[in-house]
Amino acid sequence: VDALARALGRIPDGPEAPIDVFLPLYRGMRLPDGEHVTRTIRVPDPLAPDGTAPGTAAHAPDGTTDVRIIEVVSHGYRLRLVDHPPAFDRAGYYGDNGVDDHPDNAWRFGLLCRAALETLRTDGRPVDVIHVHDWHAAPAILLRDRFYAEDPVIGPAATLLTIHNLAYHGWTPPDRLGELGLAPGDGIVAADADGLDLLRAGIDRAELVNTVSPGYAAEALTPEYGMGLDDTLRRKVGRATVDGTPRFLGILNGLDTALWNPATDTALAATYGAADATGKAACRSDLLLRHGMDPEDPRPVLGMIGRLDPQKGFDILADAAPDLVRLGARIIVQRTGDARIADALRRQAAARPESVALVERFDRRNARRIYAGSDAFVMPSRFEPCGQGQMIALRYGTPPIVRRTGGLGDTVIDETERPGEGTGFTFDEPTPEALLGACERAFALRGSGTAPAWCAMVDRGMALDFGWET
Repeated sequence: VDALARALGRIPDGPEAPIDVFLPLYRGMRLPDGEHVTRTIRVPDPLAPDGTAPGTAAHAPDGTTDVRIIEVVSHGYRLRLVDHPPAFDRAGYYGDNGVDDHPDNAWRFGLLCRAALETLRTDGRPVDVIHVHDWHAAPAILLRDRFYAEDPVIGPAATLLTIHNLAYHGWTPPDRLGELGLAPGDGIVAADADGLDLLRAGIDRAELVNTVSPGYAAEALTPEYGMGLDDTLRRKVGRATVDGTPRFLGILNGLDTALWNPATDTALAATYGAADATGKAACRSDLLLRHGMDPEDPRPVLGMIGRLDPQKGFDILADAAPDLVRLGARIIVQRTGDARIADALRRQAAARPESVALVERFDRRNARRIYAGSDAFVMPSRFEPCGQGQMIALRYGTPPIVRRTGGLGDTVIDETERPGEGTGFTFDEPTPEALLGACERAFALRGSGTAPAWCAMVDRGMALDFGWET
């Protein structure tokens, strides 16, 4: 969202400034540099003391809550942080410890959307497009249609829903509908509904829906990858716009190439770029030293960074790790999320610290060191709407080894299949054996790290431009 908003502000003859980006002010967020403007707006709130109680049949909330909006213009757009501590000052963004959903998420994200809509109304500047992301922002479309359809500022706005992950729907049971200010039979929720799937409802009501790669858009239309929404998405495809554009399509995600740039990255032991990549060797040595491994050992270093979720395939890497270590590989993994999924890797790191390292924290600077210092970057995802990890790895001269799914298949060319054109290695089955086979092909091409074919592949990857402007 940040990279897209920055790019929109840089496009000649682009959208009228400023682009507004609404986010919750979560605990621990650092405000960007720049002059801050704070205002208070009054927002309809079903849980306000004089409002509608959750689960009642009232069609509109009567109570209101004061919410602070902290504004700062930065990087060409206006960031508007919704500051309401009862909703957002919590340990986890979506749930406790990143595992269990907060039970009042419908209220929390409904309040976010209400605050955005009310702020735009008070601005008085007609809105062209309301662009929402995933189920958390889908209530903005539903609430606009329910309460603001005739509003002259936001009522005429076109609506676009971007899906980053179909696995999360924002299911709201009947006794929580009131937290959104909605109820069965109100024109948004069916009279006989047993709850509300916020993502499905957003898909139904948005004028356009996209996901973050063409490959994932095609996969999402199938029962295997559609997560129960493939029928809804197929109906969307069938209802084309006047000019024939499908109402559901894939647009490849972009990367902020100024933010992710090994030539200027202050976290690295040495900077480097496509024209002169000699600094990458120093980054490799620095990474290995930081994790207690031998920097003089030429054998391959595999990096992986991600959220501990079955989707990401950490278990696939863990199951393949003993064989990879036997082949001489060192493995450095940084993870956040459900710690239980990391048990196997944790045991291997304890048993073979010279070969396996597990970083169990959110650490931006260390993540950058892994991108720069690894010889190859592993993404064995079971599904992947797009992913930016492989894009960052390519930019940092670290060929990706990925499962050919979704955006990974759109962005990584297999060198074995297309010699002299490849940018990494792909495999098809989500199994340790398939990952191991792809790694073996990578190791064979790499040799000791200076093989001409490997170096040429690294150069091709670093030459790619995933910036939004392109």
